[in-house]
Amino acid sequence: MQSENNIKLTSAEISQLWFAYMNDSLSICVLTYFLEKAEDPEIRPVVEFALELAHAHVKKIILIFNSEKFPIPYGFKDEDVDITAPRLFSDPYFLYYLQQWSSIGLEAYGISLSLATRSDVFQFFSECIDDSKNLLKKTRNVLLSKGLYIRAPYVTTPEKVDFIRKQNFLAGWFGERRSLTTLEITNLYANLQRNVLALTTFIGFSQVAQSKEVGRFMARGKEIASKHIEIYSSVLKENELPASVSWDNQVLDSTVSPFSDKLMMFHVNALAAGAIGYYGTSLSTSSRRDLSTNYLRILGEVLKYTEDAANIMIDYGWMEQPPKVVDHDKLANT
Repeated sequence: MQSENNIKLTSAEISQLWFAYMNDSLSICVLTYFLEKAEDPEIRPVVEFALELAHAHVKKIILIFNSEKFPIPYGFKDEDVDITAPRLFSDPYFLYYLQQWSSIGLEAYGISLSLATRSDVFQFFSECIDDSKNLLKKTRNVLLSKGLYIRAPYVTTPEKVDFIRKQNFLAGWFGERRSLTTLEITNLYANLQRNVLALTTFIGFSQVAQSKEVGRFMARGKEIASKHIEIYSSVLKENELPASVSWDNQVLDSTVSPFSDKLMMFHVNALAAGAIGYYGTSLSTSSRRDLSTNYLRILGEVLKYTEDAANIMIDYGWMEQPPKVVDHDKLANT
């Protein structure tokens, strides 16, 4: 019987560790810049805490990979960040960024944990979940103390339990639409907030992109995010729910890039890839046909955007290849 130390990493464990390394090495670059620019005495410690977590995660992944003699991903390094570049984003943006990033981390690490078999990998992702919870809590507390926290809409408490009795519960294309369910509201509002973060990030990145092709790609992302924000907002407003979430003023006027084009392309591609998962969940939990149609159309747009991002990154030699299975047909002496 194999001892725990001799059990090889599964393909699932390798994939989750590899992507965690890529994301945390990116986070180290981004958060190092944030920490250099953050001035608010309440916000700086949160950024510093997030940076410490990213460093700790990378070290632990390296230890696991080294034990397997597995090549360490190149990821992102000092060459991808310039902490001397002028401030591009405001301090509140740093908080909103960390709020969304820790939420995304919680979900991603939950999936990674469910795929972990080896005890050291299971322990690592368990700790990552705890880290994300702590970061989310710290971020939320500062947002609340500063009056910056954006709450989901409130709804009237129902008087009794009810059941669906008519097929028009699914309607939405024509005629009178039923009111939104709380789950549909949750998805719409969460997607609205994520798109506002994406829009703000696209605005900043489009200002500082060094390549015109990358700058145009960021501008296109800005247009897509703006359109999606309008779709979600219009549905919420139609149901007399608040839909005003704007962080546009969190971007300053600098045109000097603190990040490499490679880092910014990977970053927005990761945000878009995450959005695909959220939209899939929203699609599967929205009963109104008009909402399903919107999500299908939006999914198509984001899928095309991520494909174009991959093509740009490949053209410039920026896309690091994830681990893959050996192609024995190519190795065959035939």
